[in-house]
Amino acid sequence: MKKIKIALYALLTLTMVNCSDDFLDKTQPDTINTGNYPKTGEELITLVNGAYQPLQRPKLYNMRMWTSDIFAGNSIVGAGGGDDGLETTQLSNFVTSTDNQGVLDLWRGPWPGILSSNIIIKTAPALNIDETIKNRCLGQAYFLRAHYYFILVRFFGDVPLVTEPQDVNGDLYPARAPKTEIYNLIISDLEKAIQFLPTKQQYGDSDKGRASKGAAIGALAKVYLTLGQWQKVVDLTTQLEGMGYALNTDYSDNFNINKENSVESLFEVQYASDGGYDFWSNENQASWTSTFMGPRGANFVGGGWGWNQPTQEFVNSYETGDKRKEKTIFYEGCPDYDGKEYKANYSLTGYNVKKFLVPLSAFPSYDNSPLNFPIMRYSEVLLMKAEALNELGQTSLAIVPLNLVRGRAGLAAVTSGLSQSAFRDKVLHERRMELAFEGQRWFDLIRVNDGQYGLNFLHSIGKTNASTKHLLLPIPQIERDRNPNLTQNPGY
Repeated sequence: MKKIKIALYALLTLTMVNCSDDFLDKTQPDTINTGNYPKTGEELITLVNGAYQPLQRPKLYNMRMWTSDIFAGNSIVGAGGGDDGLETTQLSNFVTSTDNQGVLDLWRGPWPGILSSNIIIKTAPALNIDETIKNRCLGQAYFLRAHYYFILVRFFGDVPLVTEPQDVNGDLYPARAPKTEIYNLIISDLEKAIQFLPTKQQYGDSDKGRASKGAAIGALAKVYLTLGQWQKVVDLTTQLEGMGYALNTDYSDNFNINKENSVESLFEVQYASDGGYDFWSNENQASWTSTFMGPRGANFVGGGWGWNQPTQEFVNSYETGDKRKEKTIFYEGCPDYDGKEYKANYSLTGYNVKKFLVPLSAFPSYDNSPLNFPIMRYSEVLLMKAEALNELGQTSLAIVPLNLVRGRAGLAAVTSGLSQSAFRDKVLHERRMELAFEGQRWFDLIRVNDGQYGLNFLHSIGKTNASTKHLLLPIPQIERDRNPNLTQNPGY
C-alpha cells in the first residue's frame, strides 16, 4: 500500500487497549470509534486501510516483532547501554515480569486491528455498494483479524475471543478463551479470506501490498504448520506454487527499497515510498528498522542506534559459502557498505544486522526510511512444504523445495539419505538463516516438539534459566488490573 493513505476511521478510547504515558503510546494512540460505522464504499475502504495500521506501529512490526529474535537467541540488544532496551534484555534473559513494557506492547498491539476488522465484518455485508469492493474489503478484514489473533495466541496462549465491535455498552471485560477456540477462528477467517480476496496480480498498482488470496493461503499453511497438520500444509503450499510466486534471484532484493512487493513477497508491512512522514508521528508511515539497527557511530544510515547485534553463535551457524551472510549481517572484512568499511568495534559482539538498512546516500534523515518489513516470503512457503513432507515420511520429496532455497544461497544441494530427524534439523536450520531477524525464529522455537526444541536450544547457548513457563509471555498486570476476568499464565 505504498500509495494508499493509511488512516484510522475515527478515535475513541477502548478499555482493552487503554494508553499509558510511555512514548510508544503517546505516538500510537490505540483508539477507534465504534459508533461511526461506514455507510459508503469509500468509507469502508478507509476503515480497511486503518485496519492495516497497527502492523506499522512499534508495538508490532516496527519494533517488537523483530526484537523477538533477540530473546530467541539470534542477537543481543546492543543499543546505547544503561536502561536502553531494558525490557528486551529482560525478555532475552528470561527474567520477564508482568510489568514488562515490551510484553505490554505485544499484548496491546493487535487489538485496534481486531476492532477495525470486527467493524468491517459486521457492517460491510449490509452496505449497498459494489459487490467487488465489498468482498475485497471483507476478505482483507478476515485476513487481518486472523493475523492479529495469530500473533496473540502464539505469544500468550489463551486470549479474549472478541468478534463483535466493542463499545461502552458492550462487554469490555472479556475472559480469556481457550487457544483451540482462537485457532478455530483464525482458520475460519483465513478460509473466508481465501474465498473473498483477489490474487496479487489482480490488484492494480495503487493497491500493491494489500492482502491477497496468496497471502491468505500462505498464512493458513503457517497456521497448520504451527498445529502440526502436515498434509494440509503440503496441499496449501502446493496450491501457492501455481500462483505466480518465485524466489528472487538475489536474496538481498527482498530488502531493497526499489524492489518491494516483489515476486517473492506474499505479504509485507508497507511504509511510505516517499519517506514523507515523521518518525514519531501517529501515522507511523516511516520504518524504524534502519535507524534502530544501523551500526552505532558508523554513519552508515540515518540514526544508527546499534540495536539487534548478532551473536557469535548465530554467525558461526552460517555454512561456508552461504551468500546470505554478507547480505544479512556486517562483519569485519565484509564488503563495504555505501562506500564505507565496517569495523568490529561498532558492535558489542563485532556484528550488526545489515538486511534492513537504507544507506545515507538514499535517505539522509534518520526518521523517514520507507523500507517495508517482510511478513511472509515465498522462500518460507518452500521451507514449510519441505518440513511438512518430511514429517509425513516423504523425505525424498522434501529435498526438492529445500534445495531451491539452498541453491539461491549458493549452498550445495542436500542429497537423499538423511533420516527424518536429521532432515528436520536441516530445515529448521535453513529457516533460521533464511528468515533471520524477520521475527520468525521465536515462533519456531516454541512450536517444535511443544517447545522442547526451543528450550534445548536456549540451554545450549547458556540461557539455562529458560523454562516451560517462558514459552508463553505473561499477561500484563496493568491489563489484569483493568479487567478482573483475565487470568495469568502459569508460573508468573
